[in-house]
Amino acid sequence: MRVATLANEIDFDGWRKAARAFRLEGVEPSQARFVVAGGEDQGGLFDAPLTAHPGESRDPVMSSEKHAFQDVGPCEQVTAPSPKELGPGFRRDERKKETAFAVPKAFVDLAQAVILHRSADRFDLLYRLLWRLRDEPDLMKVVTDVDVADAFERAKNVSRASHKMKAFVRFREVQDDQGEAWVAWFEPAHRVLERTAPFFMRRFTTMRWSILTPDGCAFWDGQVLTFGPPATRDMAPTEDEIEEFWKTYYASTFNPARLKTGTMQGEMPKRYWKNLPEAALIPELIAQAAVREDRMVAAPASTPNPRLAQTLSPIVRKGEVAEDYLPTSLEDLNRAVQGCRRCPLWRDATQGVCGVGTTAAPLMIVGEQPGDQEDLAGQPFVGPAGQVLNSALDEVGIDRDQAFVTNAVKHFKHEPRGKRRLHKTPVAGEVTACRWWLDSERRLVKPRLIVALGATAALGVLGRKVAIGKERGHLIALDDGATLMITAHPSYLLRIPDEAGRAAERLRFVEDLARVRDTL
Repeated sequence: MRVATLANEIDFDGWRKAARAFRLEGVEPSQARFVVAGGEDQGGLFDAPLTAHPGESRDPVMSSEKHAFQDVGPCEQVTAPSPKELGPGFRRDERKKETAFAVPKAFVDLAQAVILHRSADRFDLLYRLLWRLRDEPDLMKVVTDVDVADAFERAKNVSRASHKMKAFVRFREVQDDQGEAWVAWFEPAHRVLERTAPFFMRRFTTMRWSILTPDGCAFWDGQVLTFGPPATRDMAPTEDEIEEFWKTYYASTFNPARLKTGTMQGEMPKRYWKNLPEAALIPELIAQAAVREDRMVAAPASTPNPRLAQTLSPIVRKGEVAEDYLPTSLEDLNRAVQGCRRCPLWRDATQGVCGVGTTAAPLMIVGEQPGDQEDLAGQPFVGPAGQVLNSALDEVGIDRDQAFVTNAVKHFKHEPRGKRRLHKTPVAGEVTACRWWLDSERRLVKPRLIVALGATAALGVLGRKVAIGKERGHLIALDDGATLMITAHPSYLLRIPDEAGRAAERLRFVEDLARVRDTL
């Protein structure tokens, strides 16, 4: 019996070298043993330790042009014994067997995973496969073979243990002489600490953390990942302040209507529960699931998300005539505008923003387009420009709630600048495309007086470009019997740099709104 002593339970390099030497010496699987230094099984009285192959001056290498064990260089040929050394019964085909042979990459990858399995006979299983590979080079493709299937199943279990470690490690905060650090205790099903630790290094790069396990420990100081000896449960903290917040979050996201206890325990095996703070809540959550589900069924339906209308609204494209689709109410129009594709602005906007007010409003106030806050809120004039407008309306005694407030363009046109979205003025083609919606609002509201705030709003109402300086404050008769008055946009007041100029322009704006009041 030949015995190879490995440095530790996951000493792949040590097993690889010993297995190569055994195979080239012709040591059959029944005569080869692999033991771990310091382990209980140190071999029998008559077991022979591993020695070098006769004639070798260095470690034998099992390699070929196909693949070698990992970290092995190009093909190295082991010198075979001479015919005299082999004796008169030597045949050339037997001598050929003693030279180097090819190892498939699939076997190397498989061996690196299986070596992490906790089974005591994993070294023997791998050596049996290695022994057969010389005479059965396609062995790794025979998935029905007992040894091959067994090895792949163990590799699968190792992969699953690594996945569970990523899912169920729970760090707890501690303080040391360097400040904040995080420590976790975990008991993996297999020896996957060194294989899985780089995942935590990449995910929690800015944290100093330690993962303690019965097999060993991993430490990340923000720069270097290192490994240490095994630990015990009492070396890790049992709780921290964040734990209560985590339990609250877990309980609030628990959906009793989707509870499948068997599936849950399959994905979250009970062996991990003792290290999960949320596991203490699971029995109670399961016990209350039926009652909570009945309560959920009996509760009235919640209001649908208004943004869902964007996927449900009829698509309205440029070129479609009004007869194809005419909104019959403001609510209908607001739903329909979410499906507008008459210009490209819908692609980058959060939602279409229609006007707000009643169909009985005698006054319609038309702005340019929704801004950043309006795009998010779905309401016109709720941002800084809206505050300027509200202040001026209050000053002249116009009740905004009695007016219909809208924009010439219904989608927010902008360009990204870091985390901000900067306003961009719509071009004439975009205003013209959106005029169909503004005309629909005018048809439904039938205002007696329309106030256009700025040149874009005037273009949307009149269908032509205007010069604010020439036509500001004038009353213009429209074809539908309404009257139009043009003034500045409130955002223009916000852009005036000097305080005196801003005050003078605001006074003109208030005077224009006073004339609107008098006209009404």
